Amino acid sequence: MIYLDNNGTTQVLPEVIEAMMPYFTTDWGNPSSSYKFGSKLKTVIETAREQVADLIGAHPREVIFTSCGTESNNAAIHAALKAHPGKRHLITSAVEHSSVLNYCMALEQEGYRVTYLPVDRDGLLKLADLEHAITDETAVVSLMWANNETGVLFPVKEIAELCRSRGVLYHCDAVQAASKIAIDVPKISIDYLSLTGHKFHAPKGIGALYVRRKTPISPYVYGGHQEHGLRGGTESVPLIVGMGKAAQLARRHLLVYDKKVRPLRDTLEDGILNSVPNTELNGHRTERLANTSNITFHGVESEALLILLDKEGICASSGSACLADSDEPSHVIKAMKPDSTASQQMIRFSLDVGNSQEEIRGTVAAVQRCVRTLHSSY
Repeated sequence: MIYLDNNGTTQVLPEVIEAMMPYFTTDWGNPSSSYKFGSKLKTVIETAREQVADLIGAHPREVIFTSCGTESNNAAIHAALKAHPGKRHLITSAVEHSSVLNYCMALEQEGYRVTYLPVDRDGLLKLADLEHAITDETAVVSLMWANNETGVLFPVKEIAELCRSRGVLYHCDAVQAASKIAIDVPKISIDYLSLTGHKFHAPKGIGALYVRRKTPISPYVYGGHQEHGLRGGTESVPLIVGMGKAAQLARRHLLVYDKKVRPLRDTLEDGILNSVPNTELNGHRTERLANTSNITFHGVESEALLILLDKEGICASSGSACLADSDEPSHVIKAMKPDSTASQQMIRFSLDVGNSQEEIRGTVAAVQRCVRTLHSSY
């Protein structure tokens, strides 16, 4: 198998599994217990919180553990709206993850007004559009750091400064950015920032929400006193430990990530674009993550190509894994190129440090074979 869907999920690292195992086997107590067998796990959780905080330059008390990036995104927007009940306007973009877009659409049913900012053909956002959209009624701006389908980067620092100057809370979905680029929240005026563990080699089912000190926050999940009373529910100690260990490893490898992954991505991209007719890159050539390549194969349906690639042992996708069961074309590519059929004829390849040049060469050859097969069958 050649795995090229790391924006969908990543393999749990052996070191992460090793760190988690004691909390499945010998230290399986409830951290909220009063007796030592359970209560000693509070220290374990706080160590993991420090590790996650270190990945983004935060203070540990600014990190709340959640179940996933979707919960973190929803919880941040919920907190911002609850802090300003008189304000009924939100701003997001047309290319956000479904966990933001679907929540915003649900809020519209409750009477909120949502502005969906457009992007250009390269997937870039214009700051002027954001500036013009902010009003006195705006409660929160929710704009991602890196797009999950194209890897395109938004100007997060400038967005944060603009929101701060207008007195508007800023939530950033950094699920795809964390572990791939350096994040230092003390230097950027982000109020809420979402993370999820399974995008950087931790298990699925564990995420985190960064909340800047003095930023309003209220529970999204009500229950016990866990997470300083801000997120009820018995903590999953193994998953929290796993996310902490993965964050520690990601921070350690951050300096070499780009150097290892970008050449592989460029080899794959150039190989396909130069050898397969009627192909087109989706997303800005430089303002994007080092691991992501989104390519349109004009005249070839995404699903058909993915099926043939799967038979070749290659794992890729046609967009977000959260929407894999949907028959709808990619909303991201549709927003970038509304006059094109590219949204139904694209493949996302997302790499990781574990990929090799041999795998990339094999993938290019397989793509060539599969496209030839499909063209001959039409």
